[in-house]
Amino acid sequence: MKIDRIETFLVPPRWLFCRVQTDEGVVGWGEPVVEGSAETVRTAVDQLAEMLMGQDPLRIEDHWQTMTRGTFYRGGAVFASAVAGLDQALWDIAGKVRGAPVHELLGGPVRDRVRVYSWIGGDEPSEVSDAAREQMERGFTAIKMNASGRLPPIASAHDVAEVVARAEAVRDVLGPAADLAIDFHGRVSPASAPRILAALEPYAPMFVEEPLLPEHGALIKSLAARTTIPLALGERLYSRAEFLPMLDAGVAVLQPDTSHAGGISELRRIAALAETFGALLAPHSPLGPIALAASLQVDFATPNFLIQEQSLGIHYNVGNDLLDYVVDRTVFDFVDGHLLRPTRPGLGIEIDEEAVRQADRTGHAWRTPQWRLPDGTFAEW
Repeated sequence: MKIDRIETFLVPPRWLFCRVQTDEGVVGWGEPVVEGSAETVRTAVDQLAEMLMGQDPLRIEDHWQTMTRGTFYRGGAVFASAVAGLDQALWDIAGKVRGAPVHELLGGPVRDRVRVYSWIGGDEPSEVSDAAREQMERGFTAIKMNASGRLPPIASAHDVAEVVARAEAVRDVLGPAADLAIDFHGRVSPASAPRILAALEPYAPMFVEEPLLPEHGALIKSLAARTTIPLALGERLYSRAEFLPMLDAGVAVLQPDTSHAGGISELRRIAALAETFGALLAPHSPLGPIALAASLQVDFATPNFLIQEQSLGIHYNVGNDLLDYVVDRTVFDFVDGHLLRPTRPGLGIEIDEEAVRQADRTGHAWRTPQWRLPDGTFAEW
């Protein structure tokens, strides 16, 4: 069996899918994308495809090594994401050839269902509390919210009070039994992070995500030592090598993205690395159905898994959503805030190929929002 065709599809609202076909008719799907730079990743996939054409798709590890090390200049968001999508597709093929879901190929399931959380938005306490109540009524036992909108270099007393008001409003709705995760989204400066974390401690977040920008990683150790809140990060890290110093610094929850951090092959290695530090895995996944399906396969085989992000109905998904591109929508049915273990071969989903090809005819040009402070200077989104 040989790989004889590789295609990519620019799929609204902001995704990129890839399709890998063999000469025996077995097809695997992946989701290689950097949000805001899908066209750039598409070019990288085309380049990496040159290494895969005519090759045995079942030599997944060899292909991963070749794709990640076969160019002199390596790593980074674009190439790691291109590798990720192709890696997902190869695992999808391997599962279909062997008639088993990918998590069985990774050692078998360690759980029967995976806990997921739902993201809520809104800039005012009343908005987030209403959104939290709605998600609890849908059966979710954990939600995540942004801590704030744009922030100045040093958060004022008013800024801190607004963050606290939002967290307090949601905690009042959730009560003590449900979990609240708070995403700083890299918007909080090193000067402001300790003060805001201290103010949030009474609300017992499950974790605070991206407390600092990735380029301020050297400061994470001192920040972790100053708070009782578990720190989480990783959506903008792309390899084991980049996660290792964060584990040394005391990060409690790793959030690699299966569409950014080298795919299933690297995600499972990052999880194993985290396990040696007593850290937990909570994969980042505000993307499409293939990224979520790939994450779930790792989740079911990972002992130190914590919780899974999913983006069904998220604000990004205007006009198109995850279920628009799968044949059987029940695979993503939530039961008491969990997803049940998939049993179908490969990634466990069947992609609606006609819907994908139709969507690609429209495509998209989604870009990262650009924010400014009142004085006109750039602000982190």
